[in-house]
Amino acid sequence: MISNTILHFLKELARNNNKVWYQNNKNLYVRAKQEFELVTGLLINEIGKFDKNVSHLLPKDCVFRIFRDVRFSNDKTPYKTNFGAYMSKGGRKGGLAGYYLHVEPGSYFLAGGIYMPPSPVLRAIRNEIYHNIDEFLEILGEKKFRQYFGQISGEKLTATPRGFSKDFPEIELLKYKHYNVVHEVNEQQITGKDFIGYAVEVYREMLPFNRFLNQAVEGVF
Repeated sequence: MISNTILHFLKELARNNNKVWYQNNKNLYVRAKQEFELVTGLLINEIGKFDKNVSHLLPKDCVFRIFRDVRFSNDKTPYKTNFGAYMSKGGRKGGLAGYYLHVEPGSYFLAGGIYMPPSPVLRAIRNEIYHNIDEFLEILGEKKFRQYFGQISGEKLTATPRGFSKDFPEIELLKYKHYNVVHEVNEQQITGKDFIGYAVEVYREMLPFNRFLNQAVEGVF
């Protein structure tokens, strides 16, 4: 479960997102980060039982830094107000489809797939879907998949992607800019004693989706 230590730090940081406050309360960050890494380790262990690609990971491979890159952003606040962990074969930097945990007061969710893929990866995914559309539709149509995620999440092109026919029956599935799925949870769920088990159940339903995407992606890297 996500502890009150983690949530307390994030809530205070959201109210005091500046370097002076952070330096004066760095001990709060250290404790919260340690507890979040513990949760990430538990998830890695459980996910690794059905997806061996993540079983070798350490929490440090997966947990994102809290420091924001503000060089090209209008928002100059120095720290992210969330903890996030991305568990995939290459960890948070690997570029493969995986399992994501997002903890932010007011925005808690479990996600999977690939977010913001570079152009060659996006092209490979669209080709994989185009040539294996029946398999992809079967994955999206699974009862529990629809129950947890509904449909693919994210922005779409308004026009047909270059190189594909607008007459393709499932052309809408090729228009996504991201191929990820999201399952939102509330604070009561995320702090509950059964959270790890519930998260793993949700992640397990992502496995066929992630495997399909990685069939395409692994050919690019």
